[in-house]
Amino acid sequence: MPDIVKRTLGRTGYEVTALAYGAMELRGAPRGRDIDPEEAGRILNAVLDGGINMIDTSIDYGVSEELIGRYISHRRNEYFLASKCGCWATGGEPPANAALTGGRFPHVFTRENIVNGVEQSLRRMNTDHLDLVQFHASPAVSVLEQEGAVETLLDLQREGKIRFLGMSGTLPNLPEHIAMGVFDAFQIPYSAVEREHEDAMAQACEAGAGVIVRGGVAKGDPDGGGHGGDRWELWDKANLNELLEGMTRTQFMLRYTIANPSMHTTIVGTANIDHLAENLRTAELGPLPADVYAEAQRRLSEAA
Repeated sequence: MPDIVKRTLGRTGYEVTALAYGAMELRGAPRGRDIDPEEAGRILNAVLDGGINMIDTSIDYGVSEELIGRYISHRRNEYFLASKCGCWATGGEPPANAALTGGRFPHVFTRENIVNGVEQSLRRMNTDHLDLVQFHASPAVSVLEQEGAVETLLDLQREGKIRFLGMSGTLPNLPEHIAMGVFDAFQIPYSAVEREHEDAMAQACEAGAGVIVRGGVAKGDPDGGGHGGDRWELWDKANLNELLEGMTRTQFMLRYTIANPSMHTTIVGTANIDHLAENLRTAELGPLPADVYAEAQRRLSEAA
């Protein structure tokens, strides 16, 4: 089993592997590629067999929650399970004023929808508790306060259905989320070619919260997908190829992300078992050497 570095996820006290598994790639059609359930089961078990002990999913991620419940709920004590809330789960058509993410997913932060979502996730994943429930889509503080959303999660926490509160947050709302002081963990987009949230990551960490990175390998797409076609231009402008020393870009990106002192774990998803094995091998190598990381930071700052 690979020896992946572990870090304490902020005030949760949980020791999580620096590499976490993102189940979005198991969402299936129509918003993703068709996924064979048996293959998904092999991947999920390989995740745990490989030593990864944190899995992140969402109501929005198609059939991923059902697959988790079907194939690894019998191993529930082996992983820290994170999902999302605010995703539409109440049934019927969402209200016309529902917040949209990327123009596709409705998010409604009423008590009814949050409770229904958590209950649905518990059923789908065949578990009696979720370790972390994160507000999806970075809602404004005013929205959370208007709908009593935080109080709803605190009630569910008191009932033992969730253990910790989280926020999947982005600028411009993230600083206000951190200032609220109620979130045990933040999921934040970050990579070598997407450093806009670097200061916010540090602020969240300094506040004692866990920091979960998403997009830490820019979706492994050096040809310009991932976070947007122009982001990889920063890589080229900073001449990071000169620092690879035999690594692929994806390997460098993962080790760069793990080297950030403010992060505790980074979510990387795949529906390919060979890619999972490569991610595990890379994570076992640990962070970039300190001098390489410092040079990458210098070059990226100058190129920005």
